[in-house]
Amino acid sequence: MDVLDTWTRSEHTADVNGRPTTHPVHRKGTGPGVVVVHEMPGLTAGVVRFGEELVEAGYTVVLPHLFGPVGREFSNGDVARTFPKICISREFTKLGRGVTTPVAGWLRTLARELHEELGGPGVGALGMCFTGGFALAMMVDDSTVAPVVCQPSTPFVPGAKRGADLNLSPADADVVRRRAAEGCQVLGIRYASDPLPGTRFDTLTSLIGDAFIRVELEGQGHSTVTEQRSQVAVDAVLEFFGEKLHAPGAG
Repeated sequence: MDVLDTWTRSEHTADVNGRPTTHPVHRKGTGPGVVVVHEMPGLTAGVVRFGEELVEAGYTVVLPHLFGPVGREFSNGDVARTFPKICISREFTKLGRGVTTPVAGWLRTLARELHEELGGPGVGALGMCFTGGFALAMMVDDSTVAPVVCQPSTPFVPGAKRGADLNLSPADADVVRRRAAEGCQVLGIRYASDPLPGTRFDTLTSLIGDAFIRVELEGQGHSTVTEQRSQVAVDAVLEFFGEKLHAPGAG
């Protein structure tokens, strides 16, 4: 059975770099909304399984499909096939510092529409690896009240400056700083030994201080809630979403 058979497929269209852009969206569940942005190489079976955990925990989960294969188990072969396409896509930043990924605007409108439909304090957003910083970019819109950053890995290293960069423009970083000062916390999760996130957690701590909840896992691994799934990581996400999204008045 296809891992997405029980999910409802639709499409979402919004502006990216001045052009109307459409991506498929898969949805399931009831309760407050959560947007889960998949990692490289695509909307893998592991990402869908994590989405199912959130559904079972009482959330309306939306899985946008931005690139790569759908519903397959993770494979290095799929990474090798997807990576060159990502590198030439204008929807995503890969190497540039101090810029926000263009697809962030598309994701913000998706979160905004979900919030308008479901009500409550707002929606959760979770990005991972290549899309790890996307949840921060979504936080620029007030509809995202529970951003989760899992092993953020762009802009790609090497280079100390790239490894410290949050994939945000200066203007968007200022909004993140302001929203954090107003009470919007950010959850970050990584394996402490993983080199791909660079020093971005240190940058986040410098940017928003105690509003950044930092979870660094022991052991070897990269994908904290999927391929090298950690129960500590999943529990931290569930606790964070529960606190932020099940507040009085939540939909």
